[in-house]
Amino acid sequence: MTVLKGGISDKYELVVGLEVHAQLSTLSKAFSSDSAAFGAEPNHNVSPVSLGHPGTLPRINKRMVEYAIKMGLACNCAINMNNVFARKNYFYADLPKGFQTTQDQQPICLGGAVTVKLANGTTKDIAIHHIHMEDDAGKSSHDQHDQYSLIDLNRAGVPLLEIVSQPDLRSAEEAGQFLTELRRLLRYLEICDGNMEEGSMRCDANISVRLHGATEYGNRCEVKNLNSIRNVQRAIEHEFARQISVIEAGGHIDQNTLNFDANTGETSVLRSKEMANDYRYFPEPDLLPIKITDEQLKQIREAMPALPNELFEKYVSKLGLSDYDAGVITAEKETAVYFEELIKHTDNYKSAANWMMGAVRSYLNDHHLHIADIAITPVNLAGLIKLVDDGKVNNTVASHKLFPLMLKDGSKTAAELAKEFNLIIEDNGDELDGFIQAALAKFPDKVTEYQKGKKGVLGLFMGEIMKLSKGKIDPKKTNQLLIKALESK
Repeated sequence: MTVLKGGISDKYELVVGLEVHAQLSTLSKAFSSDSAAFGAEPNHNVSPVSLGHPGTLPRINKRMVEYAIKMGLACNCAINMNNVFARKNYFYADLPKGFQTTQDQQPICLGGAVTVKLANGTTKDIAIHHIHMEDDAGKSSHDQHDQYSLIDLNRAGVPLLEIVSQPDLRSAEEAGQFLTELRRLLRYLEICDGNMEEGSMRCDANISVRLHGATEYGNRCEVKNLNSIRNVQRAIEHEFARQISVIEAGGHIDQNTLNFDANTGETSVLRSKEMANDYRYFPEPDLLPIKITDEQLKQIREAMPALPNELFEKYVSKLGLSDYDAGVITAEKETAVYFEELIKHTDNYKSAANWMMGAVRSYLNDHHLHIADIAITPVNLAGLIKLVDDGKVNNTVASHKLFPLMLKDGSKTAAELAKEFNLIIEDNGDELDGFIQAALAKFPDKVTEYQKGKKGVLGLFMGEIMKLSKGKIDPKKTNQLLIKALESK
């Protein structure tokens, strides 16, 4: 990895634009009825259309268009109501047609932005240049055979969205947050699973440097097919240092396409960068233009789910949650959906958030589970919160006894389990007074200390009362009665 001496990097500004390819979660491919499912045996999800046989004709996948519009609306893009496709010509062994069906001059989404939150607490809008639809190539494997490369065409024709940012990114952190936010939007919209390891979300990074204050961009290098957010950041950091070193040594940055080696953290030249005219774009003659109506756009907009930023604002402004709690709850759609259902059944929003951030989150982390795997339904968790709010059980019993019982038997409510295991607080003043007197009698020296002003011993007495009562006390009421008993001694 290139390392810069001193403060040389302070002279330069990093400029990054990202091209993100999101594989859409449609059942069939972009222009044929072949299955788009991941994980099939090699070359099983193919047909004459996806194999590029002469005389075959493509047909548009309407779901792909709908998903593209959803992503555009989520990014506040302008939607192009008249769409055409083009052929992008280049040779790859795993591209049977010899061209990619894509959008050139008229992408479906234009402009827009994605807001990212940085570690220092600031936010920044990263502008979108455009989003367009296209189909994917197949997959070549070069390490499965000593002499041959093997080709799997299951992926050939799978629908993609390419999300192209403006060169607005100025750090690896900003790039990482931009990708994180894009993946979150894709998952909230349920149009892509965002799994970079399986290739359903991939990223190319266009990286250049320039002197601080300069207005002209430097020559850029494109790092291809980065398969994790961390690797995107590593590639950016390496290229920033490498390009500065080349310039400082009097060299010139060649506009090349680069490969990133995750083992070494370094880039290497794949090929000289192609220019747009090398692809010989021309209109796709076999696909009619797609005309989107105002009514279709309205229906798609109305069917959109609440997006993470909307929910975050709701939780902070209306429910009074902290920024941190709201951020964690909205980080994954499934968690937000669970919380949304939970607050339909309780208006104690802070307690609901505390349970989500505390017991629920700890249990899922400890057992490497997803929120969808938890046995406790939102309705039943709301029932547990109500038991505490009503003074029927205290927080200790709720978290250490009832919650584990509910995890084991999700079919029973908190109230049913509390009754079954005799955990309900009984409003028996005489019994509670007996517990208090027993605790005071056990620690007479601590009673004296309290009367001399050492109020910290209250916790010792409360612990003993909790033990004697097996947790079946109201802590607030007990604390008041305990103080009264101590002060009457």
